Amino acid sequence: MKKLRVGLVGLGNIGKTHLLYLKDMDRVELAGVSDIDEQRTTFFAKETGAEAYLDYRDMFENAALDAVIVAVPHYDHPKVAIEAFQRGIHVLCEKPIAVHVNDAVTMVDAYEEARNKQPDLQFGLMFQERTFAHYRKIKDILEGGELGELVRVTWINTTMFRSQAYYNSGGWRATWAGEGGGILVNQCPHTLDMYQWLFGMPQTISAHAHIGKYHEIEVEDEVTAYFEHDGGMIGHLIVSTAESPGTNRFEIVGENGKLVYENDKLLFYRNRQSMLAFLRETNLSFGQVENSCTEVAIPNTEPTGHRVVAEKFFNRILDGEGELTAYGHEGVHSVMLANGIMLSSFNRAAVPVPIDADAYEAKLKSLINGSNFVKTVQADVKVDMEDSFGR
Repeated sequence: MKKLRVGLVGLGNIGKTHLLYLKDMDRVELAGVSDIDEQRTTFFAKETGAEAYLDYRDMFENAALDAVIVAVPHYDHPKVAIEAFQRGIHVLCEKPIAVHVNDAVTMVDAYEEARNKQPDLQFGLMFQERTFAHYRKIKDILEGGELGELVRVTWINTTMFRSQAYYNSGGWRATWAGEGGGILVNQCPHTLDMYQWLFGMPQTISAHAHIGKYHEIEVEDEVTAYFEHDGGMIGHLIVSTAESPGTNRFEIVGENGKLVYENDKLLFYRNRQSMLAFLRETNLSFGQVENSCTEVAIPNTEPTGHRVVAEKFFNRILDGEGELTAYGHEGVHSVMLANGIMLSSFNRAAVPVPIDADAYEAKLKSLINGSNFVKTVQADVKVDMEDSFGR
């Protein structure tokens, strides 16, 4: 049986998560691991039987890879992926695709150029939350048109609590130069991806992002955003890394009713008739549309998570069949939302979508060059990535 020779670049917290499923995949051989930390690389190479490389370019040159998983800090995603594309290596990249839109577009363009020589080259993204059953059920309801014309989406997701110790666990974390932002580029890419996956991109973004409001960091830890969509639908997004207990409440309102996802339950409030038609036609001043509420069954029989995304990626390479969970070009959308939120907050004004990517990149560079923030780093911080998945 042919095995896919796979490399892993980045052996930090999320890289170790990938090692957990890679070690027992029948159709995959972990051919190489790479990290700039020599002790870490040597340890995991010995643990997995893979070759150790301190420079990912050496691994690309010598390990005869078919595919690579990119799990390095965000700024390095484009350069690692582009190098792989130029060598004809398939890429599965961690979220976000890049820190800013220009880098994301450059990454996608490099992939498309590489496909001119290798049409079957694959570029996937690790948006594993698309595999979650409740999101798949919500998407199914929306695509079925059961809610009719959508009016409002409100998502309060403050379950991403992070302590100061978490931010102190790495010198690159929560800095403009090291991470390129806070909650929007680290904890929220899945939330932003899910928003655009379900509702598409807005026309306009208005937002307030609070910098270091609760933590000693130089980036945002609390955000409130307002999206305006073509056709009139509005969206609200409220996220924070400082609320405990947090809330994850997702309301989707359409003319035919309302979906509410909270506490692992999906409720469907069904209107007996369109509320838009009712408000136009009724002669009752204070009338209400008759409705009923049912809990929507969420099938929980299919596997979810990182392994599922990786298996689809590997199977498509090996068999030439099936769809990826998320394709590379889709990653630009969540970065566009993140950058647009920050640009609106910095400018204290609404910004159109697509945003002015050059303006945001210039602002980011000015924040990096003007930073005098001194980062505290703790060596004794306990980080268990399983605590952050699926919240």
